[in-house]
Amino acid sequence: MGVWRGASGCLLAYRFQQDIPEANVFLADTFAGVVKAGPIDGGYVDGAHADSKQEDVVNLARKLGVNIELLIGVFPDETGDAISKRCFRFCHIDVDIYQSAKDILEWVWPRLVVGGIVVFDDYGFTYCPGITRLVNELAYESDRLFIHNLNGHAIFVKKERSQ
Repeated sequence: MGVWRGASGCLLAYRFQQDIPEANVFLADTFAGVVKAGPIDGGYVDGAHADSKQEDVVNLARKLGVNIELLIGVFPDETGDAISKRCFRFCHIDVDIYQSAKDILEWVWPRLVVGGIVVFDDYGFTYCPGITRLVNELAYESDRLFIHNLNGHAIFVKKERSQ
């Protein structure tokens, strides 16, 4: 979620499809920049990072020989219905701002399998305070394991729910 020019998404697709050739990989982006920026997000404003083109992502995927499906629009508001009946193993959230990341996590978490992983990009970085705040608010819920690294990633692993 949050593709920009597609490098991370296409590399993830490449790696996943090496182990599971039939893996479905969905890359979601507005291709119109950041949406839902608010005061909690520091200097971010709607429209930031609008310098990407879906054709560039498609061409990169083709070059790497991976199969992806682009979901173009605000996720999950405009494009979530297209994949709402699926279960997921992995979700990479790189949308830079609080509200978009929160909406994505709330949408994907109930559809995530036990052991599934959600990665937040830009965790702990001063230029993405909304992401850091969101992760810190939700990190210690009982249904997840929280891990973070010094590279700016926060990771939630979905735990089995207690009976």
